[in-house]
Amino acid sequence: MNSPKSIIRVRDLWKVYKMGKVSVEALRGVNLEVPSGDFLSVVGPSGSGKSTLFNIVGGMTPPTSGEVVVGGLDVSKAGDDGRTELRRKYVSFVFQKFNLLPNLTARDNIRTALQIAGMPSKKFAPDLVDILELLGIADRLDHKPSELSGGEQQRVAIARALATHPAILLADEPTGNLDTANSLAVLDLLRDLNSRLGQTILMITHNAEAAEYGHRVVHMRDGEIVETRSTRV
Repeated sequence: MNSPKSIIRVRDLWKVYKMGKVSVEALRGVNLEVPSGDFLSVVGPSGSGKSTLFNIVGGMTPPTSGEVVVGGLDVSKAGDDGRTELRRKYVSFVFQKFNLLPNLTARDNIRTALQIAGMPSKKFAPDLVDILELLGIADRLDHKPSELSGGEQQRVAIARALATHPAILLADEPTGNLDTANSLAVLDLLRDLNSRLGQTILMITHNAEAAEYGHRVVHMRDGEIVETRSTRV
């Protein structure tokens, strides 16, 4: 029986890529459930299927078969328009590369996300101001990316992702381009956003230490989940 609080539900998920005459099974019958407010880390080596799972949950690629329900939307049955709606209304992304527009200030990078979502952007809402304070970038908003450190750029990217109040924050190797100190700072911030704001987070990483910041760790190998464990004492 499915939990009514589940915000992500994956059932018997398969993804098969055709490469000429060869079929590559990137996902092989994956089952996963993520409650609202969870911080889930998905860890595994290259080729384990974690990025494919991320892309399907985020509506960036369709599954071959199986059920994927995200925020009440059945992604497995949605077409291109449905997956676009998923990305507009339910999920936001943070990537290894910060993907900030280089000619815009941090403030305008965040405003761009609001404009795309059709939300007012002239003045930041009080809750977004609180997020900027939590992220420690409230005094860096008028700087362009080239004037910010890598850690500050990733914090701006996180603020931009959260500006639209997504149900789910999807983080793809969010510390991959950062040094150790900034990596730990960003992971601490993600954990704070989860604990203080109840933000649901799904993070994929190859870094076992980074994965420990989640409430639960899912280990993938060869397109399958081979272990799921809690990090809570």
